[in-house]
Amino acid sequence: SFLQGRVRTSDPPMATLEELQSEIAELNLKVNVQGDKVRTLKAEKAAKATLDEEVKLLKELKGQVEKKAKEIQSKLPKPFNRAGFEALMKRRFFFANAFGLYNGVAGLFDFGPPGCALKANLLNHWRQHFVMTENMLEVECTNVTPDIVLRTSGHVEKFADYMVKDMVTGDCYRADKLLEEVMSARMEDPKLSPEQKEEARLLNAQAGGMDDKQLGEALAKFNVKAPDTNNDLSVPYPFNLMFQTQIGPAGNNPGFLRPETAQGIFVNFKRLYDYNGSKLPFGGATIGTAFRNEIAPRAGLLRVREFTLAEIEYFLHPDKKDHPKFSNVAHLDLLLYSSQMQLETGRAVVTNLGQAVREGMIDNETLGYFIGRCAQFLLAAGVDAKKLRFRQHLKTEMAHYACDCWDAELETSYGWVECVGNADRSCYDLKVHSEKSKTDLTAWEEFAEPQTLEVLEPVLNMQMIGKAFRKDQKLVKEYIENLAQSEADALQFQDKLTADGKVTITVEGQDFEVAAGMVTFNKVTKKISGKSFLPSVIEPSYGIGRILYAILEHCYWQREGDEQREVLSPPQHGAHQMRDFAVEQQRCFPPVPRPALSLPYRPGRARARRRQQHFHWQALRAHG
Repeated sequence: SFLQGRVRTSDPPMATLEELQSEIAELNLKVNVQGDKVRTLKAEKAAKATLDEEVKLLKELKGQVEKKAKEIQSKLPKPFNRAGFEALMKRRFFFANAFGLYNGVAGLFDFGPPGCALKANLLNHWRQHFVMTENMLEVECTNVTPDIVLRTSGHVEKFADYMVKDMVTGDCYRADKLLEEVMSARMEDPKLSPEQKEEARLLNAQAGGMDDKQLGEALAKFNVKAPDTNNDLSVPYPFNLMFQTQIGPAGNNPGFLRPETAQGIFVNFKRLYDYNGSKLPFGGATIGTAFRNEIAPRAGLLRVREFTLAEIEYFLHPDKKDHPKFSNVAHLDLLLYSSQMQLETGRAVVTNLGQAVREGMIDNETLGYFIGRCAQFLLAAGVDAKKLRFRQHLKTEMAHYACDCWDAELETSYGWVECVGNADRSCYDLKVHSEKSKTDLTAWEEFAEPQTLEVLEPVLNMQMIGKAFRKDQKLVKEYIENLAQSEADALQFQDKLTADGKVTITVEGQDFEVAAGMVTFNKVTKKISGKSFLPSVIEPSYGIGRILYAILEHCYWQREGDEQREVLSPPQHGAHQMRDFAVEQQRCFPPVPRPALSLPYRPGRARARRRQQHFHWQALRAHG
């Protein structure tokens, strides 16, 4: 099984912890009852002996609660030494805050030689695992994106997080993350009742999908203060995360640093489709830098403002989301955390991937296939199998373009962190870009044999349309003709027109009132050899910095009894970089003759190269 050996022998049995927590909950209830009894006796001015006896019992109950709490703490795994780990990363220059000479800038990091080597190998591994193995088409697109592209995709309007401000210092915090931190602390508080902990768990799960009003009510209910100063906080309000800029000196062409790399693939869909011989399905892939103006960047490489993404856009027929290679991953047993589990039990369950797709937990085979391939990639890269799970987005937190999404989350010292998003984006992006740019971004399905089908055709009264809309009649005509491509939308439009006598449509920011008699949709029978359609998209999106950070945490440990001895047990793909790094730190070793080894290849130089390398390693052996 894929997850054999997932349970660590050092971890306490879950039942033992649950029993202890249940005992604490019962004791807390007794403490509350006894406390009320003592307060009542004091109010009634009871005899001193009686009061002392009840107070003594109350203290004994509180002592039992503290004893059980310490017992739970003793059974938990030893906490991760984050301070030592981050000091090691900085000292050995795996990564460090950028512009440190000037006190640095939050959310910006530089990679040193070992960090660059590991990152390059991780990206090479990603290319081999996906681009080469799956025959994908790789593109490289620009970082600067015109306003119209991101306005069309919905990012200008919707790519925002809710922010709260410290009312005294003006420091900013991300509202949902602040609420999650407070709820996580309440979930671990042994003094709270099971009902209070369950309330905290549900709020923690739902925080990412709350609107400003819901976040404000939750923060106010628990009297959440600014974590650094304990000052009051403002009400939550939206903050767009994109960096805005101007393209060109005139200042009349606004743009943004891209918040994701995906849009570059979408706007090049037609070129990729033609390059692939006008055949579906196919995958477009890209690796590049993305930029997000995070409200409160923190947690090392986990929440930064500039980062590397490796993304895939897999285009396929919307009605044919099976995958020919799904059987290669259907046997995998993965730790899945569905939206239903989050709202009901709060526990992830090891589930067979094939079963999850058959039962509809995962929407379709292609999405399931990329979830399986994602798990294989992460484990081959060096992720600890015990610290990997896949969490489904709740309906309230789903991105504006997604119809199903599963995040690969890795457990770190900061908790479970989203490192990969596997989303079914449907046909949202191609549809909106096609409508806005007036460009056909459809694919063609050729039938094996001609089919006789009933199709909707719009019958336009051009005389009425021309008289009503004059120079804008072309916009209205194109809108109605495009509407006919979706039978459901066309019939809905027809029903509303019949019921109300008019329908208001919006085209390129202008409102037009279509009156009854201007258009009707008739069903006609046609013999056709194929049809055009907007492809759906499955998108796996990999946050390379987060994955790298998690791998480094997973392979960091300290020697038992000698905590000053810090060890990195590197993953297979990065072991030789760390070995070379360690060798070169020893000053007694002779330096590698890099100018000789870096000479361009020429016939006849191969023997000299081998001789130089042989002498170098002989020297290393001589030094011990």
